[in-house]
Amino acid sequence: MAVQNGKDLLIKVDLTGDGQFQTVAGLRATRLSFNAETVDVTSLESTGGWRELAAGAGMKAASISGSGVFRDANTDARARQIFFDAEMPDFQVVVPDFGVVEGPFQITALEYSGSHNGEATYEVTLASAGALTFTAL
Repeated sequence: MAVQNGKDLLIKVDLTGDGQFQTVAGLRATRLSFNAETVDVTSLESTGGWRELAAGAGMKAASISGSGVFRDANTDARARQIFFDAEMPDFQVVVPDFGVVEGPFQITALEYSGSHNGEATYEVTLASAGALTFTAL
């Protein structure tokens, strides 16, 4: 696999609930992480005292974070609305040469900052709020 451009890792949001996704504009940095809790089933009978884990058990979660500058009034306004209304619309994360992760997310943090001689910036953090799907590219 060839080196991928970071700008090709995109966060998209379903603006109206119609299944049409639009890229959240102005992001400069994006991160997607997956986590799975383990369920320890180790006992005195575990071979050699090694830890054993239950297959398929535990909670799975994903989080998305990004930071950038304001570029698009529609996606900026939608992100604010999602946060203040505690909505959980579908988002897509496009990972180049990997695939697309899609499903409901809640915006758990929305931060704004800026200095007097620089641009206004924002940071957004999302947490998975239901089952996610993965489609390979």
